[in-house]
Amino acid sequence: MIEIKKKSVIPVYGVAAAWVLYCIFFPLYKTWHFAALACTAALVFTALSALFRGKTLLVEVPEEPERTGDEKIDSLLADGERAVTELRTLQSSLQDKAVCQKLDEIITVIDKIFKKLLDSPGDYNQIRRFADFFLPTTIKLVHTYDRFGKSGAQGENITGTQERIDTALDTILESYKKFFDSLFMSQAIDIETDIRVLESMLKNEGLLGSGF
Repeated sequence: MIEIKKKSVIPVYGVAAAWVLYCIFFPLYKTWHFAALACTAALVFTALSALFRGKTLLVEVPEEPERTGDEKIDSLLADGERAVTELRTLQSSLQDKAVCQKLDEIITVIDKIFKKLLDSPGDYNQIRRFADFFLPTTIKLVHTYDRFGKSGAQGENITGTQERIDTALDTILESYKKFFDSLFMSQAIDIETDIRVLESMLKNEGLLGSGF
């Protein structure tokens, strides 16, 4: 958030009014007449500026997207950001609250999947495959659901298709959660190995307590 001070226009209007009134009631043909008018306008502007200080607005500044410096990975990150933006736009136009909630959870998981690249560039191939094969189908299904909902028509095909997509979103959500969890498999194995090595070292030193 940044503060932006928006000045009031009242002092400007006040100066304009002072000029008009001065010209109506006072002569304006000598140098000191103009000097008096300028002083009057300055006083009016100063007084009104003190009374009407304007507004201070808080404006949210969008954060710069995080990047790794690796062209290939950053390109994939950008693909993910575009997909999330597209799905958010579609979500805002959906009427069914339950579907909106499911889509919100799906979008959250998708965002986490792509941001995993920031910590684990080695997951590139898996996430690239996710972006190329699974994500486009999800976006297509949501587009179809949105288009059918906006058609305003009622019928077995429209209703049935929307119901199937609704059910498919449940499956997609669970699958995406599992995929995201699978990205931590190698880390989990490494940690398990570290724990076993630590236990072995402590045992050899006679320091292994009941907590292990």
